[in-house]
Amino acid sequence: MKSIVQLLRFLKPYRVWALIAPLLMMLEVAMDLMQPRMIARIVDEGIAQKNLPLVLQLGGMMIGFAIIGAFGGMSNGFFAVRAVQGFAADLRETLFRKVQELSFANLEELEIGRLITRLTNDVTQVQQAIYMTLRMMIRAPLLLIGSLVMAIVTSPQLTFIPLILMPIELLVMSWFIHKATPLYTRVQERLDKLNGVMQENLAGVRVVKAFVRETYEEQRFGKANDALVNQNLVVARLSAATTPFMMLTMNLGVVAVLWFGGVEVTQGGMQVGQIIAFVNYLNTTLFSLMMVSMLVIGAARAGASAARIQEVLLSQPAVQDPPQPRQIPAPRGRVTFENVCFSYDGNCGDPVLKDISFTAEPGQTVALLGMTGAGKSSLVQLIPRFYDVTAGRVTFDGVDIRELEQASLRRAIGIALQETVLFSGTIRDNIRYGRPDASDAEVIAAAQAAQAHDFIMSFPDGYDTEVGQRGVNLSGGQKQRLAIARALLINPAVLILDDSTSAVDVETEAKIQAALEVLLRDRTSFVIAQRISTVLTADKILVLDDGRIVAEGSHDELLASSPIYRDIYDSQLGNGGMLNG
Repeated sequence: MKSIVQLLRFLKPYRVWALIAPLLMMLEVAMDLMQPRMIARIVDEGIAQKNLPLVLQLGGMMIGFAIIGAFGGMSNGFFAVRAVQGFAADLRETLFRKVQELSFANLEELEIGRLITRLTNDVTQVQQAIYMTLRMMIRAPLLLIGSLVMAIVTSPQLTFIPLILMPIELLVMSWFIHKATPLYTRVQERLDKLNGVMQENLAGVRVVKAFVRETYEEQRFGKANDALVNQNLVVARLSAATTPFMMLTMNLGVVAVLWFGGVEVTQGGMQVGQIIAFVNYLNTTLFSLMMVSMLVIGAARAGASAARIQEVLLSQPAVQDPPQPRQIPAPRGRVTFENVCFSYDGNCGDPVLKDISFTAEPGQTVALLGMTGAGKSSLVQLIPRFYDVTAGRVTFDGVDIRELEQASLRRAIGIALQETVLFSGTIRDNIRYGRPDASDAEVIAAAQAAQAHDFIMSFPDGYDTEVGQRGVNLSGGQKQRLAIARALLINPAVLILDDSTSAVDVETEAKIQAALEVLLRDRTSFVIAQRISTVLTADKILVLDDGRIVAEGSHDELLASSPIYRDIYDSQLGNGGMLNG
């Protein structure tokens, strides 16, 4: 409940609607409470005394009360919907902005599937709870108190009946709430798991089909789906056992009223209309009590969702700007690693990178070679400060990157990753993703440098060709070339190419390299490549092994001094270290 209260700040812009809604509900409740009294008078004063004018008068009043109550109820619904829809929209937007602020480490901890659940299902749970609060949480207590008071006023002799039944219902409700609250938390956890399986499957659908693992994926989804269903069934069984007991209590109350009320009627202490009115008020009292219990359970379920939402909202990015961050007004691109140690869990006991030290001067091309898992990608991800070093420091133009504003640092760096991510929209929009204001001429120039212009123009719509979700209508090589064009367009001081030409053929790669040689002349570049032919012209080659730099130098220097580099060279180009052809 505390988490829900904390989220109510998102209701503040809509407080006028949120305040009007309960007032209108009070009007509806007042009109509803008048109806049984009118019925009692019609029976006792109208029908019993054959007073038709009074029956018609009271009947007309009942219709008038019903119309006023309907107006109050419908208006309440209108204002409640306006308030909660605005609340949910603002909460989702804030959550999304928060996710954008989080660092890679936070996103890995929270997991994509769980974040999707929080942005959708959890927000919906809280939204429904607030809507029911503005509707039923006002109506139910008012009806409960009002009908109990009216029952006492109508027949003080029978007051003992609701006073006996209400504590019984309260005990049952307390037991149910105690049992159901943790179950709803488990339901949301099962939903997290289901969304996670679905997200993984859709993201890796090509791998699934390539390895003919559809049956396995169906079984994995079925297992997560069954777990969710079974958890929901546990809650449903608990609810199914509780509701009939509540109805039994209500029916026993009606029987008791008719029994004791009938005795009073025969003795002249009550009239038939009073009994009818008292039965109505008793049913309304007990039903309102049951309604309150259901609303409390809904609030408990929403509380579990609100706590999960708060977990995201209160998450602090692992990588943060200092209190007074420095800007990079004119980046030169000098990057230095000074005794850098890095581990994804922040513990240098088993680091991914160990004692890394080197300098990339402005305009230099630094190539990184090494076996899979050597730490190449981890190294370049430290430059734009996607992660913070565990020990040592990385400097940009002589300044520790932890002192720089992240946005300023990253605007000076262009990145093209091996796993290319494209967004829904046109090819033009994807290329100028980092510079939305870039002109068409600049977009074309970047595409030409990345050897993407020709294949783009082969499409009927050219640069206006729509890119499917994650670029499904493009080949791997085409996507990589668009990613390179996107990185080049921002005119960065530092360019990082993380194996970004692995999906293109050798001839295309040679053309890209030739174009890049001109473009990279005045900027620092880091190139990770599996093909050694990609890095032969690099100013500096770093050979990594098990997170350490085991060799450093130019191609000729390493060929003479590094057995590891020579082995890589010979395995790919052969001829005892001489280039083919």
